[in-house]
Amino acid sequence: MDNTVSTSTIRILTGLAAFVIIVAAMRAAESLLVPFLLAGFIAVIAAPPMFWLENRKVPAPLAIVIVIGAALIMVLLIAALIGTSLNDFTQQLPQYQNKLKSEVITVIQWLGGFGIRISSDEILNYFDPGKAMQLASGVLKSLGGVLSNGFLILLTVIFILAEASSFPGKLRAILGPRYSLNGFEQFMNNVKTYVEIKTIVSLITGALITVWLTILGVDHAILWGILAFLFNFVPTIGSIIAAIPAVLLALVQLGVGSALLTALGYIAVNIGIGNGIEPRFMGKGLGLSTLVVFLSLVFWGWILGPIGMLLSVPLTMTAKIAFDSRDDTRWLAVLLGPGSTESKTEA
Repeated sequence: MDNTVSTSTIRILTGLAAFVIIVAAMRAAESLLVPFLLAGFIAVIAAPPMFWLENRKVPAPLAIVIVIGAALIMVLLIAALIGTSLNDFTQQLPQYQNKLKSEVITVIQWLGGFGIRISSDEILNYFDPGKAMQLASGVLKSLGGVLSNGFLILLTVIFILAEASSFPGKLRAILGPRYSLNGFEQFMNNVKTYVEIKTIVSLITGALITVWLTILGVDHAILWGILAFLFNFVPTIGSIIAAIPAVLLALVQLGVGSALLTALGYIAVNIGIGNGIEPRFMGKGLGLSTLVVFLSLVFWGWILGPIGMLLSVPLTMTAKIAFDSRDDTRWLAVLLGPGSTESKTEA
C-alpha cells in the first residue's frame, strides 16, 4: 500500500515538474513560438478552401497560390485601413491622456464638495485611466511586431499547406492501423467551425461599432471598429477590453453623454449578436466549459501575449484531444469539457 501511494505521489510530482519546465521554456521562447503557432493557425484556416479548390480539379500549387494570395490581400486591406488612424491616435495619445486625467481630477474635486476626501495623486497612482487608452495602440503594435516576421510566417504556412494532404497518411503510418484519426479530424472540424463563426460575428460586430461611433462623431471610428473585430476573437472578455479605449475617448472628446451612448452601443451590439448568432458557442460548440475557456485565455495570454489570447481556444482544444487519447489522462479531458455533454455521452 505504501509503495502504491509513493509511486502515485512521485508520478504526480514528476508530472507537475515537467509541466512547470515546459511552461517556463515556452515563455522563454515566446518570440520563436508565436510566429510558428500563428502560421499553424493560419494554415488550419486556409486548408479547407485549399482542399475545396483541389476537389474542383485545381492543381495543388495553384490552389496554394490562390489561398495565400487572398489572405495577403485581406491583411493588406486591414493594414491600409488602420495604418493612418493608428498613427494619428498614437500622436494624439498624450493629449487624450492629459484630458482624461483632468476629468478624473474634476470628479474627485466634485466628490470633495460632498465631504468625500480622496487624494488625486493616490487615485492616479493606483488607477491611471490613461493606461487603458494605451491598450489599443499597445496591442496593435505588438501584433504588428509579430507580423514583422511575415516572410517566415508566410513560408511556414506554404510548407504546411503543401504537406497537409499527406499528413493524415503519415500519421496512419506512424500510429498503425489500430489507431483512429477521429480525434485529429474532430479537432480540425472544431477549429474550422470556430473560425467561421467567430469571423462572421466579428465582422458584423466591427461594422456595427464603426457605424455607431461614426454617427456619434467619435474620432478614429474605423480604428475602434477594427479593434472590436480583432478583440472579438478573444473569448469572454475581448469585447469588453475593446470598448474601454473608445468609451474613454468619447468621454474626453464629446462628454459624459456621448461616452454613455458609446458604452450602450457596445453593450447592445455584443449582447444582441452574442445571443442571436453564437449563443454559448464557446462552451458547447467546441466541447470546452466556459470556465476553461476563460482560464485558457489568461494562461495562454500570460505565456504568449496577445497572440496567445487569440490562439487560446485552439491550443486548449489540442491539449484536450491529446489528454483524451490516453486512458491515464482521459480524466483531464473530462475536466476540460462541459459536464452536461460528457454526462449525456456516457449515458
